[in-house]
Amino acid sequence: MRVVLDWDGTVTEIDGLHMIIEEFGDRSIYTQTEGALARGTMSLHDVIAVEMGTLGLPLDDAVEWVRRNVTVRPGFVEFAREHRPVILSSGFCELIEPVLEREGVELEVHANRLDARSDGWRPIWRDDAQCDECGEACKRAALPTSGDVVYVGDGYSDRCAALAADRVFARDGLAGYLDERGVAYETFEDFVEVRDKLAAPRPYQRP
Repeated sequence: MRVVLDWDGTVTEIDGLHMIIEEFGDRSIYTQTEGALARGTMSLHDVIAVEMGTLGLPLDDAVEWVRRNVTVRPGFVEFAREHRPVILSSGFCELIEPVLEREGVELEVHANRLDARSDGWRPIWRDDAQCDECGEACKRAALPTSGDVVYVGDGYSDRCAALAADRVFARDGLAGYLDERGVAYETFEDFVEVRDKLAAPRPYQRP
C-alpha cells in the first residue's frame, strides 16, 4: 500500500497558498481566477500562474511567514512517521518543505518550484504534460505504479488522481466532486481518523 497526500488544505488545516496570496498578493485577482477555475474557463496551471504573479515578496520572507502561520492537521506527524506517505502537490516545494522541517518530518515531495522574482513570482512546473483523461496537467501520472494507492485530498487538483487511486479519503471540494460522479470515498477531518480507518477493515471496494 502506498499513501499519497495532497498538501494545501489536506495536510494543512487551511490552504497555505490561498493564505499567502491573501496576505501578500492581490485578493481581487484571486477571486476572479478562482471563479474562472470553477467555471472551467481557466486551467489550474493558468490560475496558479496568475495568482503567483501577484506576489513579489522575497522568498525568505515568505518561508518565514509560512513557518509561523501554516498549521498541519492533528495526527499528521504520527501518521507520516508510520506510513511514510508521498506528498503530491500542485503547490511549491519552497513553501512545503519548511513546514515539514518545522514538524520534524522528512518525506518524498513532488511539487512545483518557484522563481520568486520581485516583479511577480513564476511557477516552474513539475510536469506540464496534458493528461489523456482530464486534458489538464494533473497529478495522475505521478501516482505510484505498484501496489494499492491510497489518495488523500480535498480540492480541484486532486480530482483526476483520486479517480485513478484504489482508495480515497476526501473532504471539501473533492468530496463534492466525487459525490456528483457517484464515486465511493471515505471522509476525514484529521490524520488520526485516516490512520484509524486504514487500520480497520475496509468498508467498501472501489468499482
